[in-house]
Amino acid sequence: APDPPPAQHLFSDPAEIEALRGSLLAWYDKCKRDLPWRTLAATEPDADRRAYAVWVSEIMLQQTQVATVIDYYNRWMQKWPTLQALAQASLEEVNELWAGLGYYSRGKRLQEAARKVVSELAGRMPRTAEDLQKLLPGVGRYTAGAIASISYGQATGVVDGNVIRVLCRLRCIGADSSSPAVIDRLWDMANALVDRSRPGDFNQALMELGATVCVPKAPLCGECPVKQHCRARRRKLFGKPAPVPDVEDCGVGGCALCPPATEPWDSSLGVTNFPRKAVKKQPRVARTATCVLERRGCHGAPEYLIVQRPSSGLLAGLWEFPSLPLAQGLQEEKQREALADHLRAWTGWPVVAGGLRLIGEVVHIFSHIHQTYVVYSLPLDGHVTLDPALSPSRWVTEEEFHASAVSTAMKKV
Repeated sequence: APDPPPAQHLFSDPAEIEALRGSLLAWYDKCKRDLPWRTLAATEPDADRRAYAVWVSEIMLQQTQVATVIDYYNRWMQKWPTLQALAQASLEEVNELWAGLGYYSRGKRLQEAARKVVSELAGRMPRTAEDLQKLLPGVGRYTAGAIASISYGQATGVVDGNVIRVLCRLRCIGADSSSPAVIDRLWDMANALVDRSRPGDFNQALMELGATVCVPKAPLCGECPVKQHCRARRRKLFGKPAPVPDVEDCGVGGCALCPPATEPWDSSLGVTNFPRKAVKKQPRVARTATCVLERRGCHGAPEYLIVQRPSSGLLAGLWEFPSLPLAQGLQEEKQREALADHLRAWTGWPVVAGGLRLIGEVVHIFSHIHQTYVVYSLPLDGHVTLDPALSPSRWVTEEEFHASAVSTAMKKV
């Protein structure tokens, strides 16, 4: 087993832990943001309904900012106020409401888990973090901890991006914060710190601190309720103390939590020396030819053809304009021919490359893909029927398009 980290990286003094808890909770009670899921969690007397409200918010907040989530959350809870209501919804309805929020598999897994609770768990939510993670698809360690602590009062910690930043600064943890070894230590720390009488409030306070005060850049250290416990701030204010060994000297002994010797403390960065992350992998570059097929509807308004994506993979189950992945380095003339061939094979219509009009390019950045859509248009005359054996497809007006389960990328197109 690896050697335990030096005590300087840990919270080992019971008096300090109690003081930190008290300061953080007092700040949270005074300064917490008014968010709809917090209001529901605080006012809903039924624990399972409370858990559902928290669960939806935590899934939506994954990789998405609070300001973006609020409207989606309010619409979701109005449409499906209970887990049982969500279980009866269709995936198409879920995708339509989720459209624009990104990471679409989240909504799908949320509905799958709701159906599992209703059909296999007699409509009762699991009540511990361990069971939530084990029994519900799409619920990981963090989400399980958040639901269990906020809704059921389980004294279990949580570790998300905000908590990682706060804990790394509090204890000068400068090793790669995405590494399993560091993450395990942070979970140990979160579980040791969580307030036993108010675990849900404490966890929300820790996350709130990271979201509003201990932010990635230009943190508001002067307003921090736990600044007296922050070793990164002490390091910034007083420099390297001597001759007493401190956390900055741990690396001499190969400490697994210290900054690597190749990336020493940078005094100009102050507390933002922490956390350290591994170099992010560059997104894959991809190009796709997309064709907006247009016809005149029965009332004279233009209609556009959209097709449904496969039920698995990127943007699963969403609708889009007919599209074709392109090989890198393909000249525009070849792109046009490839798209015309694709449309002919798919529709059986006599599409010619010369009939496709190049509109322009749209760039959309997914988390792991730098995607460029090369957009063409093709007006069609007369009535067109589609082979029902092909991919699901339908003609929609512009208004119907925006109400459909389409991605932000397609709205850009």
